[in-house]
Amino acid sequence: MPPALSLPPLSCGLPYFHGGISGKVMQVVALPPSTTGQVQTVAQETKNCTWKISGRCWKVRHRHMPLWGGAMMQRFTTMAAAGKAFTSLDKMAVGDDSGLKSFKWPDRKRPRICVLGGGFGGLYTALRLDSLVWSPENQPQVLLIDQSERFVFKPLLYELLTKEVDSWEIAPTFKELLLNTSIQFLRDTVKSVQPSNAVNGKPFLATSDRDVGGTVYLGSGTEVEYDWLVIALGAEPRLGIVPGATENALPFSTLEDALEVDKRLLVLETARRGSAVEPIEVVIVGSGYCGVELAATVAERLGNRGHVKVVDTAPDIVPSAPAGNREAALKVLASRNVELILGFLVANMRSADDIASPRKPGSKGVILELIQATRGPSRRKVDGPILEADLVLWTVGPQASLPPAETQAGYQAFPLNVRGQADTDEMLRVKGHPRIFAIGDSAGTKDDSGRLLPATAQVAFQQADYAGWNLWAAINNRPLLPFRYQHLGEMMTLGTADAAVSLGFVEGFTLDGLLGHSARKLAYLYRLPTNDHKARVGLSWLAKSTISSISFLQDSINQFLTPSS
Repeated sequence: MPPALSLPPLSCGLPYFHGGISGKVMQVVALPPSTTGQVQTVAQETKNCTWKISGRCWKVRHRHMPLWGGAMMQRFTTMAAAGKAFTSLDKMAVGDDSGLKSFKWPDRKRPRICVLGGGFGGLYTALRLDSLVWSPENQPQVLLIDQSERFVFKPLLYELLTKEVDSWEIAPTFKELLLNTSIQFLRDTVKSVQPSNAVNGKPFLATSDRDVGGTVYLGSGTEVEYDWLVIALGAEPRLGIVPGATENALPFSTLEDALEVDKRLLVLETARRGSAVEPIEVVIVGSGYCGVELAATVAERLGNRGHVKVVDTAPDIVPSAPAGNREAALKVLASRNVELILGFLVANMRSADDIASPRKPGSKGVILELIQATRGPSRRKVDGPILEADLVLWTVGPQASLPPAETQAGYQAFPLNVRGQADTDEMLRVKGHPRIFAIGDSAGTKDDSGRLLPATAQVAFQQADYAGWNLWAAINNRPLLPFRYQHLGEMMTLGTADAAVSLGFVEGFTLDGLLGHSARKLAYLYRLPTNDHKARVGLSWLAKSTISSISFLQDSINQFLTPSS
């Protein structure tokens, strides 16, 4: 058998795919011999690439050839003497001027599932897939891609500010969580997706003979071919909707955000020690769940040293919350002197250093200009108060994170709803893309009445369970299950010993105070990923609770034994 032939990079004016062609060649056809008999590129058609090798011209037809531009290196192995047709494509190693490379799946025969996003939707879908029973030939290879090395249990981020939890408890590494699974993890950002299952508006299912479902392009230059795709990239805060917010406000969405807020508060607390100094002014934009929980937490931490204000266009806080939760929150906020500025929106935000006149003694670092939120046909602008703040926290306007779908060569973009989320069917598949599922904040899923479901952890938990099962069913040619959301209740933290918990199956019943706080922590302990991590965190919380109880008991005994003066 002759040695493998290394071809030079293709050079042609027409666009063609720049990598990831580790699948089979669709067709190899011998053309008439060339006059030069040299290895060279001679032509490229819309769906065909043609090479001249060892005196004979070979036309290689492949489904991906017409899609992208770049340079390509192909390695062919001949199975017969020169002048006879190739019968196999042994290996394709991909490279181009930009360093593009293909992700290598361990097994080329078993299904490949790529999960984008390691939040509640993505991670729990991957874990669900790993827990299901599969036949050996259908056991999928699961790749989880996220830009961070850690999973973040976001409902417990507030406890970082009160030191109730440690970072490792609510933000374990993916390496730790996936240690005893077959799930692969890749840390990278998602640049775009090229679906191959909806060409020219006519969807078709990839077949079992390894037709690829599509390709994901990553920020590092890596491309990943998949058979099935799960989009669960969550949402990102939109500070750009208000001038100056990006430069002067801090979001509260990620572990890094929470640690930065804790750091800023510590700096302010250190600088304002003493009774004669100005109080720390904190303004929180947004009165939804995140804004109210953050306000209660920060106000408790600062105590008499600070003053917290909450600004929102809504006429009431957490308008979607059950009445019991809202009433408990209002009670706690009032007890901590949190000022609610409702019915106003932030029109502009700027640093006090940007003002031409010298800063007055005691003035704050950020200036917020408010205007009254108008409703109805009136468009008249009504100026509101001007606020000064040492720290501005942003909790409104999350934007669904969706990778752009490449549209060249007749490929469809993802259909979006009014929120900018992927429009899905009742099976959680992106409409028009039967091999792509979207869940969590990335998906616009509706309930039985046709209303869009809220972007909450509870919804993502349940969607992950259905998505995992439906992938199993699709791969095993079983009927898929329509997603049915079951509202279990709502929980919100209101401080170190306070929370509000409403139960979906008991109307009008709310647990608050210490009992609500304990119920919330137990519920989230149960929801933590993997049994190993639950056990570690549970033991840690038990040890902390024991130490705290002993310390409280000692203080009580000391106070009882110490004679009063």
